[in-house]
Amino acid sequence: MFHVVLFQPEIPPNTGNIIRLCANTGSALHLIGPLGFDLDDRKLRRAGLDYREWATLQLHDSLAAFQTTVQPVRLWALSTKGTHSFAHARFEAGDAFLFGPETRGLPPELLQAIGEAGVLRLPMVAKSRSLNLSNTVAVVIYEAWRQQGFAGASR
Repeated sequence: MFHVVLFQPEIPPNTGNIIRLCANTGSALHLIGPLGFDLDDRKLRRAGLDYREWATLQLHDSLAAFQTTVQPVRLWALSTKGTHSFAHARFEAGDAFLFGPETRGLPPELLQAIGEAGVLRLPMVAKSRSLNLSNTVAVVIYEAWRQQGFAGASR
C-alpha cells in the first residue's frame, strides 16, 4: 500500500524495527545504498525478529533508481527542516515516504529537489532535535494508513 524509503540508513536496530513495522502494515521497505551496516547484521535480525520473511524489502543503488523502478504515486520527504506538518497532508495508496540517515538527515539538495510542499515534519516541542527514525516512520505510516481506513487490516 505504501513505500517506506530509507536513504542510506546507518543503525541496524532501527531498520530491523522498520522491517517489522512494514510487515505489520503491508508497506514495502526500500533501502537506498550505501547502507551503514550489513543486512545480515545480528542487531538487524534481532530487531526484525522473524518478520523479514513477511516484509517486502528491496535494495536500490540510488533514489533515482528507486523512483524509476517503483514509480510511486508521490514522494514525500520527512525532515526536521520541513515547514508543513504531516498531519495536514492527504496521503494516497502508493505514496512513498523518504527518511534520511539517523545522524544527518536528508541532504539539502535532495530536499530542494523534492520541493517545500513535499517535505513534511512531525511537530515537536521547542529545542528538540528529532525523534528516533523507527518511531517517526511508525507515526507517519499509521497516519497514512488511517487515512486509507486501515485497508487490509485484520479485525
